[in-house]
Amino acid sequence: MADSVSKLSIPTVEDVERITALDDAVIRNLQITQCYHELSAALRERTGGNANWCTFATWASKQAGQSIRKDDLAQALAQFIAFAPEPGRSAIFVVEMVQALGAKSNLDEIMAAIWESLNLPKAIDRTSQAVGTGNNKVFAEIGREFARFNATCLDDSAPNSEKILEFCAGLLPGDPPDGQAYLRQAFFYLYTALFETDDCRRAQLMLLSNTLIGYHEQTRLQPEIKNALDGPLLDEAGYLQRLLANLFPRTAALLLISRHLILRALGRPPLIELAVRVMLANVLAAMRIFITEALMTISIPKDVHLRLWRDLSGVYPAVLQSITNPDLIRLLEQIDPSRDSLADSGAVDWSNLSERLHYIVDLFRLYQQDGHLFEAPFSPDQIMELKAGRLPAGAL
Repeated sequence: MADSVSKLSIPTVEDVERITALDDAVIRNLQITQCYHELSAALRERTGGNANWCTFATWASKQAGQSIRKDDLAQALAQFIAFAPEPGRSAIFVVEMVQALGAKSNLDEIMAAIWESLNLPKAIDRTSQAVGTGNNKVFAEIGREFARFNATCLDDSAPNSEKILEFCAGLLPGDPPDGQAYLRQAFFYLYTALFETDDCRRAQLMLLSNTLIGYHEQTRLQPEIKNALDGPLLDEAGYLQRLLANLFPRTAALLLISRHLILRALGRPPLIELAVRVMLANVLAAMRIFITEALMTISIPKDVHLRLWRDLSGVYPAVLQSITNPDLIRLLEQIDPSRDSLADSGAVDWSNLSERLHYIVDLFRLYQQDGHLFEAPFSPDQIMELKAGRLPAGAL
């Protein structure tokens, strides 16, 4: 098999721990993505070509890299905000209030100061940091367990119940986010799939394993996902101070800021504060739309771009069209409200755990037998560079 990985190149627990400890978030993400690919490829033959959780994680991690590298997001966000109708309309009221305070700048200069004072690069930095933290957090836990599983169980030629039970005993009891009971179950089903010869039963065991890991992963990631989407939180008082400092001479700006603070303390906020509050609320709504559309996308081989807020489309593989595994049926009943259908699979609010899980289980089921997912995420030259700790050239 052309894309299989030799035993010597299968990532070890030590490899995972080394990557996790890297300080450079960009290089770390690239090595995480490549490591997921190698962990995934190691299992491909033993699971009948069914994608495992690491197969999907490869492409999710690659997409996360765009957020971590920030890839001109601040400039794109600034343009999005400037042309969004609601922020623009509410900014006019801020202009009127600033002019009433005596600003000498013209309309274009005031509007430029309004957008500049948002400090959008800082908002993107916060989102980038949240994505990077989540990327490393999941890899440090789940990537490590896949490396441990491959080292412990992958070469077994016959089922060894004592070995897999001992492996699972190394995982913490209890539900996530603190416990690893879902991972215990997932690796048990994955191990069972290594020896299953019936295509349908094996495919369902893999879907069960993948979904349980996804359930654990998404529960653990809830704080980071919320922080990524709420990255552009704006401090109203800080924004107003920056705006006044950008439009007035230093002494005048300090006097206006002091007056503003006194009026607020007296419970009589000036009109400009109310105008800023309305505008920032509209800006935040527009920012969240932008971040969702820019970041909540997964691109997979063959130029497939999955918008996570849109319903998936396609046909489940034949071996997964009719689910008979009772454990999988129970799990799907718990997290898939439109079971056996892709209807309403899109996650309108990606910060909502239930909506994410619904999308993810349908994604796993729809693409589990798509061999293109095993393609390498980077070129050979890029792999050589990133493994040397250097940022590769070309599209990443």
